[in-house]
Amino acid sequence: MRLGIISALHEEQQGLVEAMERPYKLIHGMREYWTGKLWEIDAVCVLSRIGKVAAAMTATTLVEKFGVTHILFTGVAGSGDASVRVGDIVVAENLVQHDMDASPLFPRYEVPLTGLSHFAGDRQMALELTHAAQRFLELEFEKAIDPQERAVFALQAPRVHRGLVGSGDQFVSHRERIQALGAALPGLLAVEMEGAAVAQVCFELGIPFGVIRTISDNANENAATDFMRFVKSVAARYAFYVVRQFCAQLQAAQASRVSAGT
Repeated sequence: MRLGIISALHEEQQGLVEAMERPYKLIHGMREYWTGKLWEIDAVCVLSRIGKVAAAMTATTLVEKFGVTHILFTGVAGSGDASVRVGDIVVAENLVQHDMDASPLFPRYEVPLTGLSHFAGDRQMALELTHAAQRFLELEFEKAIDPQERAVFALQAPRVHRGLVGSGDQFVSHRERIQALGAALPGLLAVEMEGAAVAQVCFELGIPFGVIRTISDNANENAATDFMRFVKSVAARYAFYVVRQFCAQLQAAQASRVSAGT
């Protein structure tokens, strides 16, 4: 197994490269790819930058040039449902490009020539990510997030959700827009700008993938307020600890298979 870990912002990658054993940097396509062992897992960490094209290029390069066998995307998202609050974690089960519309040639949201509008994440990775997120919230949340930051962002008993994530090349910051998306895409939990592009690449290349998002805002007129502060002081810590839990689970599973002789 070789795990590719994609983040859209530098802050979302904070601590991961530093945690690598003997990291090696290779610059390709205006991106820095860091390879090494991350908590005993062979990994490649990279910043994709923001947007679907940037994410798709990065995911493709991870597979074609760096030989990753699995891809994990971590980052932030806006809430797509009233039950999903700031500080909650969403693990994507399915992803859709909410700005894809080639109608009337193809149904709205369907990616032309694939026959699909929703791309399913890998079930096993989603399950492992859910367990990792839950363990983080139960065991490490209070020590990982500064009490002042928890108070500023009203982070109280954050939860883990699994379901539909929508991606588009737009920062959703209007209440009417998120309400319209929710009505058009039942079950929508979160909106962001990269995940569904990575999902399409992984579908076409046959690569298992997972997308996990920390909810940073409510995708309304207040979405940009203290956004970068949240990313630096909250979301970056979430990503570090959840990925560490996830790698620990992968390492334990690998060790179990070796001991069983499989």
